[in-house]
Formats: sequence, C-alpha cells, structure tokens
Amino acid sequence: MNIDIIAVGKVKERYLRDAIAEYSKRLSRYCKLNIIEVQDEKTPEHASEGVERQIKAKEGERILKHIKPNAYVIALAIDGKMLTSEGLAAHIAQLGLRGESHIQMVIGGSIGLADEVLRRADYALSFSKMTFPHQLMRVILLEQIYRAYKINAGEPYHK
Repeated sequence: MNIDIIAVGKVKERYLRDAIAEYSKRLSRYCKLNIIEVQDEKTPEHASEGVERQIKAKEGERILKHIKPNAYVIALAIDGKMLTSEGLAAHIAQLGLRGESHIQMVIGGSIGLADEVLRRADYALSFSKMTFPHQLMRVILLEQIYRAYKINAGEPYHK
C-alpha cells in the first residue's frame, strides 16, 4: 500500500520532526510512505472571512496538484467522521481488500482545508472536535496509521 501525507507548511520544531522520522521508519515495514509538504500562506491576525477563503483556496490549489486521480483521498476535517483506532484500522484494511493501493491523507493549514479539497476527498476523518496545531497533527496521524497496521497485523500495541 502507498500512503501519502499531503500537508500544508513545514514542520519547524525539531522534536516534531524527530517524531515524524521515527513513525516514518516504523511504518516502512508496512507501507510505502511519502510525506508531501505544500507551501502555506501567511494568515494575518484577525483575517476576514474573505481573506481566509482566499488563503484556503491558494493552499487548496497546491494540495490538489498532488492528488492522484486514482488515489483514495482522506481529508482531515473537524466535521469529518470520528473513528476509534480499531475503526481506522478496519477502514484501511477494507480499502486494501477493495483493491485501493494508494491512499492520500490531507492535512490543511492553520485555518483548515478549501472546499475544493473537501469535495475531492473520498472520506473526511476527524480526530476530535478540538483544534490541534497542524504540525502536531502529522505526528498524531502517523502514530494512528502505525497503530492501525499493528492492529491489522495482530501485533501487540499499547492501548
């Protein structure tokens, strides 16, 4: 299985980069992982709704350039469906059984994803109704993908 993480912005903090590298290494025995970073837009303090829409549209165009026509796209969205770790594992396993060989997971920038990206997504996944820093979300997503593969392989993983 090929899994792409398409994420807006660069991860600046070393401790987050280290965690991303660690989970990427762990995942290498289960899937081919590719992390694609697209440039973020600077969001002014107290930006209007119109300015935020423009920013999301620009970031969305950059994201959509990396979306493959045959990929199954999962967008991380606060209004998406919440799953347990076992539920995500089952979803990934089901995709494999259906013959999906390329999953692309999309993490938006600090103000979220453009409507165009959400419309292209095959599935909207929410980790919580809370807001997380988009850089930290990469670590959380990678950990949950790793946990899903461990669950699907019947291997022990702490609960």
